[in-house]
Amino acid sequence: MMNRSMYLSLSMLALAAGLSAAEPAVIQLPVARRSGGMPLLDALSARRTTRSFKKDAPIPDAVLGELLWATWGYNREDKRTAPTAVNAQELDVYVLRADGAWRYDARKHALVQVVDKDIRSATVMEKIAQPFVLDAPVTLVYVCDTTRGPRGADGKGIIGKWAGTDTGFLAQNANLYCAAAGLGTVIRGSFSPEVLANALQLNENQFVTLCQCVGWPQ
Repeated sequence: MMNRSMYLSLSMLALAAGLSAAEPAVIQLPVARRSGGMPLLDALSARRTTRSFKKDAPIPDAVLGELLWATWGYNREDKRTAPTAVNAQELDVYVLRADGAWRYDARKHALVQVVDKDIRSATVMEKIAQPFVLDAPVTLVYVCDTTRGPRGADGKGIIGKWAGTDTGFLAQNANLYCAAAGLGTVIRGSFSPEVLANALQLNENQFVTLCQCVGWPQ
């Protein structure tokens, strides 16, 4: 017969296992370089759009980490590599890969899993042929959270009207890093916002602003 002490021990183990199972997977990215690389004018000269990517050619975490830091990392205590209106920092960068969808946690320089399956196809519209999307190992998805920043007279967030402009700053950072690192990239606005928001499990205060495929050019 199980005694009280053994029962409590087993109960605590089961509870710990349940809590552990509920925690999202996290990938700690290698520390990103903050100096060196291609000179800015050379990167501007090399910047271009790519729609042909090598299949089965993943981006190493060290390179991905540098890409994400360049795109939307912290370069000062509370400021980022890209500006936003009134420093609202209303954007999040999601990383879609074959192993799931991940949110970039810039403070911890880590990826936090939000979906445990490949949802890159959710960024493709049926009537627009974009076969390269599933060849690219990474799709960045830019998401606005309207609860950040100033509130309007009606109590609702007003930061959404600046989200498109702010996204452009992040996307250009990603473009220049890709040019410097030899990666290919293409910015994509042809997607179903509702389908992608559902796939990412976004809430009513979030919306997708843009997608950007990244991979090794063919």
